[in-house]
This record gives sequence, C-alpha cells and structure tokens, in this order.
Amino acid sequence: MDQRNGKRTTRGRAGGRAGAVAFLLAAGMVLTACGAGGSSDGATADKRSGARPPQGTTGDGKGAPDAVAPDQGRPSEASGDQAEPERAAPDYLSTFALDVDTASYGYARSTLGNGTLPDPVNVRPEEFVNSFKQGYERPKGNGFSVTVDGARIPNGSSSGPSDWSLLRVGLATKAAPPSSERPPASLTFVVDISGSMAGEGRLGLVQKSLAILTDELRDDDSVSLVTFSDEAETRLPMTRLQGNRNKIRDAVEAMEPAQSTNVEAGIMRGYEESVKGHRKGVNNRVVLLSDALANTGDTNADNILERIDSARREYGITLFGVGVGSDYGDAFMERLTNRGDGHTTYVGDEEQARKVFVDQLPAHIELRARDAKAQVAFDRGNVKQFRLIGYENRKVADEDFRDDSVDGGEVGPGHTVTALYAVWLREGASGEVAKATVRWLDPKTRKAYEESGSARTGAIDGRLWGGDSQRLQVAAVAAYFADTLRGGDLPGAPALRELASRAGKLADETEDSSVRKLATAIGQAEALRNGTEPEDGGDEGEGEIG
Repeated sequence: MDQRNGKRTTRGRAGGRAGAVAFLLAAGMVLTACGAGGSSDGATADKRSGARPPQGTTGDGKGAPDAVAPDQGRPSEASGDQAEPERAAPDYLSTFALDVDTASYGYARSTLGNGTLPDPVNVRPEEFVNSFKQGYERPKGNGFSVTVDGARIPNGSSSGPSDWSLLRVGLATKAAPPSSERPPASLTFVVDISGSMAGEGRLGLVQKSLAILTDELRDDDSVSLVTFSDEAETRLPMTRLQGNRNKIRDAVEAMEPAQSTNVEAGIMRGYEESVKGHRKGVNNRVVLLSDALANTGDTNADNILERIDSARREYGITLFGVGVGSDYGDAFMERLTNRGDGHTTYVGDEEQARKVFVDQLPAHIELRARDAKAQVAFDRGNVKQFRLIGYENRKVADEDFRDDSVDGGEVGPGHTVTALYAVWLREGASGEVAKATVRWLDPKTRKAYEESGSARTGAIDGRLWGGDSQRLQVAAVAAYFADTLRGGDLPGAPALRELASRAGKLADETEDSSVRKLATAIGQAEALRNGTEPEDGGDEGEGEIG
C-alpha cells in the first residue's frame, strides 16, 4: 500500500490483489459510448452433445473455468482425449471495477474500415458492448439502478437450446442535467503535434474537434492549451471562454506537426497548467488528444502518472484520453487513463468528434460515482459454471469489493455499464440465479453506497434471438463480435455472416444507426477473413453511446 494516501488498485491483475499503487480518485469525466480464429459453433458446451465447456481465464492467464461447483472440486469431465486439470473450487463471486470506455470498439471499426482486422490484443468486449444503448430504467437519485436479466443461448447456429444462458447485468445513472445547471469546467487540452499526427484524421481532426468544443462551452468555462512533440509548450494559459473565443480558435489553428512524441512532457506540462488555472468549485480535467505512439521521454504509463500524482490527489484533476489515427497506441492510452482516474474514447472522423465534443463532453463533465465496483454472486445450487465476458483489465479480488481504498471506476451522469456473463445452469435449476451489487462512493462526501438487483431462472429462460429484448440482442451481437475478433470460444457463437445479418435486422427494428454501423463492421470483418468484398451494411461513423 502506498504510504502517502493508502490507495490501492487491482486493475490489470485478474482475480488477485494488486500491487501498491497510490491514487486518490477525484471527480472524473465519463463519456459513454472493447485476429484470427473463426466462430465458436463447436464450443457451445452443451452437456447433451458432450462438448467441452468454454475456457475462462484465471489470474495467471491459464485456461480454466471461471467458476465450478464447489461440491465437485473440478469442472465436469469433457469428452475427448484430454480431461480438464483438477483445480481447487473457487467461490461463486465475480468482482470487477466499472468501465465505460469505448475506445476499443471505435478503433476496431476504424481499423476494419481501413481494410485491416484489429489486433486481438486491442479488442476488449466490454467496450464493444458499452458502445450501445441498453434502455435501462434510470434511478431517481444520484446512485445506480440495477437490472439483471438474460436469455437462453442457442446451441451454436442451430435453433435448439443449450444448457447455457446469457446473463446481463445493467447499471445506469441518472440523466445529465442541462448544461446550464452544471458547475463550471476548467479543461486543459494536451495535444500531440508529433510527426505521426500529420496523417489524415489526426491533428486536423483534433483542430476541428477543439473548434467545435469552443463553440459549445459556456462563458464561465475555461480552457488552456498545451502541445508536445520533443518537448511541451504552453500555447494558451487557462483562459475564460467569455470574450476570448477567437483567441482560443487562433491558438488551435496555429498548431502544426513537429517531431517526436514525448507524452511524458505533455502530460506533466498539462497538469502544471491545470494546477495554475485551478478554480475552487469547478471540474478540473486534463484532456489528452493523441495517437499515443510515445517514442521520446519516459514511455511507461505508470511512471508518467507517478510524476504528477500529487497534483492529481491535491487538486482532483482527472485524465481523459481521446485517441486518433489509424496507427494508435491503444494499450498505452488505456493504461494512462485507467491509472489516471479517467476514461478514453476514440474518434476517427468529424461525425465521431462531434458526438464526443458536442453531445457528450459538455453535459458529462460532472461525476455521479467514484471508485464504483460491481460484484455478482451466483447461486451455487443453480449455477454450474459462469464466465464474465471481457473486463480482464478491471477484475478486482472478491474480498476487496468493500475495501474503498481499492481503485474502482468513475461513472458520470446519464451513463450505463453492461456486463455479460455466459452461465451454465444445472439440470432442473429453479429459483435465484444471481444477485448483482454495485458499490460506489459519493463524489463529494466520499460516503459509500450500495444497490442490488437479482434474476431468477425464469428471467433468463426466454430465447435470445428473436426474443423480447432487442437491446439484449444488440449487446449479445457486440459481445460475440468482439470475442470472435480475438479468437474466443463463447458458447453459442454464430458465424460472422449470421452476426452481421442479425445486426442488420436489429438495426431495422430499432431504427438505430449505431446498430447499422455495427452490422457494417461485422460484414467488413467477415470479408477480410474470407478475402471477399463486404456487403453494404450502412455508413461509417461512431455508434451511440449510453
């Protein structure tokens, strides 16, 4: 534990306690909005067919089921020559920090649009799923609503049922207030002007984005501008919008590509400027706009954040990352923002930039919850095995759920978080399947609160495809798509062609353009794998977030 403030974090250490990393979380910004290998039709784990259950991931990265029946002490024996290794039976809890990042999905769509399959390392299923509206009921207060439901997963591409169900845990916060009612904001923009930002859709897109935001912010908001290449430079100290919009636009337009990428220098200067321009009672943010291809200075995210840790803790400054460019350092940006008490998104064109800087950022500067974690308790009498889809970088030790010194996620107003589980029910299961609890700290008082919801077998027994919930089907398509891109083996996974067809049908039914764009992306992935031309599935552009 860090002796300065006692803060610990578990991100990036699946299922175990993290090392001593000191971060005092403060008010954060949230924007809602994750190759090779085919579909997993043969890995449905239907016990009637004798197929092997899909593999989970333990903290050491070895394949193993996420949970097995404690009375068995090992997974059910699978058919074939190889038996599952014997392991001690874990508990029936699943704990993770909330995540509302969407950069993985945005970058994957951009990569596919450029004719390349995304690197499986950069595919995070939770960020695919959280890029789409789910329509959860909103709470009346400042906490969370908890929705738990699901459906039966078909046996691969056939229509017959399997022993697996898809369980959806949905968390939602109260909608954002009108922009006129939020506290003022002090935003320090740290812009990468290195040589790699000279390409299409990079620095020019950043300039358009900041010009758009200059028109949207209120007169009592303030901005400062820092650029970096080999070194960092303050182009504009903290400046009120009122009477200075042209001055701000001029500073933005004057940026030109330079040389190397010293992210360390940019972030350090950005936090210095944020501290200088700090105003009591306002929301203080550093916004990093970069392709995150650091090649000069310290390129270790943890080391960079360690250097500005005191400024973060004392002034409550959070880091929000906006990724750009076809060559994008996704893992580096995610690490920076996760450990910087913030979030990340990706913009690939002006339409996406407008969504981020007009529709989302001005309204979502405030915070509804800090250090938010979720814990799902499965009923051991009804559940034989479960598997959390994604969230590998957000897993938290079960015993740390109520330890408020352990880092969680920051969630803003009007946002949703969705977690999907593949759940293998026992034969004759009846009654409660799972209880989900979310715990968070009030951003102002630091008081802890909890809210829970549960689902019984009847709530997850309906059919998935063509069922009552179109939004659950959208989430399932997004999750299956992500899992297929990274070579996973989720039970009941349709082939990409079928996924694209289902997404197209759902786009028609929901009249949601973001789902149409999902169908397009899936079609592009299938064509790239098969070496064929993709079918027309819709226009490009970022999907809805929320």
